[in-house]
Amino acid sequence: MLFSSCGFAREMTTFDQPSKIKNLFICCLCPPRVLRLWTCRRPRTRRNLLVGTACVIYLGFLVSQVGHVLPQHKRGLHKISSRSLQDAAQTPFLGIPLDGTLSPPNFQEPQLGSNGTLLPPNVVYITLRSKRSKPANIRGTVKPKQRKKHATSSSFGKHFPKATFMGQEEAFAQQLGRATHATGTMRAAVGLEVRKHQLDVHRHKGMAIRERGHRRPGGISGVIKAQPQPEESNIRIYSESSPSWLSKEDILNMRMLADSQIESIQEAPSHKAVLVVFAGAPSTTGTACNQGHCGIVKRPLDMSEVFAFHLDRILGLNRSLPSVSRRSEFFQDGQACPVILWDSSLCPTDNNTHSSVRLTWGQYQQLLKQKCWQNGKVPKAEWGCTEIHHHEWSKMALFDFLLQIYNRLDRNCCGFKPLKEDSCMQQGLKLKCSNQDAVDLTHIVQRRHDRRHLAFIDNKGFFDRNEDNLDFKILQGINEFPESAVSVLRSQRLREKLLQSLFLDKIYWESQGGRKGIEKLIDVIERRSKILLTYINAHGAKVLPMNE
Repeated sequence: MLFSSCGFAREMTTFDQPSKIKNLFICCLCPPRVLRLWTCRRPRTRRNLLVGTACVIYLGFLVSQVGHVLPQHKRGLHKISSRSLQDAAQTPFLGIPLDGTLSPPNFQEPQLGSNGTLLPPNVVYITLRSKRSKPANIRGTVKPKQRKKHATSSSFGKHFPKATFMGQEEAFAQQLGRATHATGTMRAAVGLEVRKHQLDVHRHKGMAIRERGHRRPGGISGVIKAQPQPEESNIRIYSESSPSWLSKEDILNMRMLADSQIESIQEAPSHKAVLVVFAGAPSTTGTACNQGHCGIVKRPLDMSEVFAFHLDRILGLNRSLPSVSRRSEFFQDGQACPVILWDSSLCPTDNNTHSSVRLTWGQYQQLLKQKCWQNGKVPKAEWGCTEIHHHEWSKMALFDFLLQIYNRLDRNCCGFKPLKEDSCMQQGLKLKCSNQDAVDLTHIVQRRHDRRHLAFIDNKGFFDRNEDNLDFKILQGINEFPESAVSVLRSQRLREKLLQSLFLDKIYWESQGGRKGIEKLIDVIERRSKILLTYINAHGAKVLPMNE
């Protein structure tokens, strides 16, 4: 409560000090003769005693009158103060601005009304207003007015034949890391029974679901028909064109993964993913996947692969596979899951390292020193080079450091302090850091038609790692970095581009808590990018164009 008290100080009367009042009355009202008798020394006679008694009685009367006047005056002041408090309480509180524009309070003299009563002083209240910050401009995120869409009846079409491998079970097992032990087969059978039950429930909801054929260890789940067509695509593009870092082929693949109807579901041999065949594909699973009509559905815990895909495109690396988020009642109880495009051009991998070329950490460091295939120079046989170009390792190291993907280059978590949830701790690999040169690299994959370049798979990133516990072993031996990626990190536009790109995926945007949740993930990447730029400057690493 703020009010002025300057007026009351000016109007203070003698009634405010009782001791001075008593002395004043004694001095003013007693006759001079009485005072002389009171002050001078006289013999104690009867006359003096009567005069003194009279003065005492008179003074007692005056003191009683003064005591009666003072409480009334105090009650008057209390009423004025109470009324001022009530008026101040009824005045709306507007708050204090945070932008530094504070107005000083205006203390004024109290005023008297027409009836002589004291009016409450003018009160100045200060407003609390948060300074509005301008949000990042996200191009193409303003949703246009929707047009009315006429409902179309679902066409059942002709029945999709039974899904088969066409003799390619072994190839699928190599690319997916198949585990062919008896326990895994039993788990796959249990998962298939659950999906069968879900399909039966959908039949009562108006969806025609049919299942044909008998089950094999590969995990054929069945055929799904006549799913309801979504009202709008889960890939939102409200501007005239998509972001420049996403190609037309990327957009087509994203729409297929996010919106296409599922023709059949197959249990992946690794028991951590599901192979789905989308509508419009040929009659066999093998042919459909070869033509790009298949996707791998992973667990909700692997949702960071969607973020990794957009970051890969923004940095100009173009090494990861298209990934989107999708919900379906046929897997993970309707939770949002990452769906990654099945690329049949990837080279087969072994079951141990999941790599198309087998390398240890020691061999990898030797390759970095030789700079294989750089500037078109053919390496010598004694160098031990592979078919992979030297620049590919720089791109992979930068990408893995920003997302802290340790599975490729630091499988045993020797470069940081892992958590109990990390795979290296669950498998007991943290204890095997004494001989790091013998540790195998994992997920080093090439394409059949392009063995010079890598394809980034299994890009599960970790956003919960502190800046003082980053895995710098990923950058060991890297002395050159791609100019396209470093220029984006230095341009201060990484946040804007990530917001624009991730906004396209409606399911992913919502599953991460909207813009607030996405901003937190971008904060982590921005802090790591600053650390990476500092590392490049401190170690004198070169920034080169790598567009070969």
